Amino acid sequence: MRRVVVTGGSSISPLGMDDEVIFNRLHEFKNCVKCMPEWDCYKQINTRLAAPILFDLPEFPRKKMRGMGRVAHMAVASAERALTCAGYDLNDPELKAGRIGVAYGSSMGNFEAIKEFMSMIMFNDSTKITATSYIRCMPQTCAVNISVLLGLTGRLITTNTACTAGSLSIGYAYENIMQGMQDVMIAGGAEELNPTGSAVFDILFATSVKNDTPEITPASYDRDRDGLVIGEGAGSLILEEYEHAKARGAKIYAEVVGFGTNTDGNHLTQPKKETMQIALELAIKNAGISPDAIGYVNGHGTATKFGDIAETQATYGAFKGRAVPISSLKSYVGHTLGACGAIEAWESIQMMNKKWFSPNLNLKNVDPECGELDYITGTGREMDIEYFMSNNFAFGGINTSLIFKRI
Repeated sequence: MRRVVVTGGSSISPLGMDDEVIFNRLHEFKNCVKCMPEWDCYKQINTRLAAPILFDLPEFPRKKMRGMGRVAHMAVASAERALTCAGYDLNDPELKAGRIGVAYGSSMGNFEAIKEFMSMIMFNDSTKITATSYIRCMPQTCAVNISVLLGLTGRLITTNTACTAGSLSIGYAYENIMQGMQDVMIAGGAEELNPTGSAVFDILFATSVKNDTPEITPASYDRDRDGLVIGEGAGSLILEEYEHAKARGAKIYAEVVGFGTNTDGNHLTQPKKETMQIALELAIKNAGISPDAIGYVNGHGTATKFGDIAETQATYGAFKGRAVPISSLKSYVGHTLGACGAIEAWESIQMMNKKWFSPNLNLKNVDPECGELDYITGTGREMDIEYFMSNNFAFGGINTSLIFKRI
């Protein structure tokens, strides 16, 4: 099997879209959660909290933008920046040679385009539907917009699996390269903010309602947490076959050494710690290492009671009762759904290489029902590690675990 390395990456999140800016903002220990007064019109929804992006995204030619909703716009911007980070000229003929593919996903397409179709059903008026309505809202909108804008002719995989879309894309890209199907893959996920995303969890009593104190929520793993906060963004990794990367003199940020995924087969919305643990163990087995070699876990950390407890107990079990260091970036940027796995993987690679790991913001009292792990708090932690694990879990009982190695 071929080795797979990470030669570039980019995350666009409420923290920013420049790696140094993001890393510096992590050291400010402040979240990006805001109160959304424009959501007051939704009287039945309890939460008014979200983590929006408050800066302008890079623009593309108008002709290219026509087929992009906000979610695809973020995906394409992140993918392009990741390729540049990897040292690729965007006009490189290799991009069109069939050996570079895309694995990308989101929970759903562009919400404004979906509304255009709904106007036909609700008001018997099809005039809102345009030639690009479906292109903007279709499940594969992120992946195909990346492929078309960059002129890629390799494989295309779209993972529309909610909170595991980004991590599953990375895992499937890793397998494609490892097995020789592609030499390079752009892998990641994206999600745009809209109130329906919060409504999904609010109806399940899983959103934070600390509307007057957005700075203290979400509180992943905390005894007094009251739910998640939805965010938005995109994350992209450039995965590349090791010898291919060496031959072109690429900088290598990390190696992907392990991937595990499975499903609970149990319940659509309630996580199952036993099968979650198996997914982590599959990744460790795939990496061919002892769990003791892993120095850090970037946790899913949704700040929901059932999610936090199941995840941490599964992690404790997979690490054979070892209190592995763990933190979640969702305490900074909220739950970016389809984007979270890719954003968290890239930022964790940055932290591994800079030997500092961000804390769990707002974690004051660890929930005693959570697994007995080493929850990073305060001002973060300096650690010199060789391996880290990044875990994500989604509705439908979809579990993913990725393991990266410093190289």
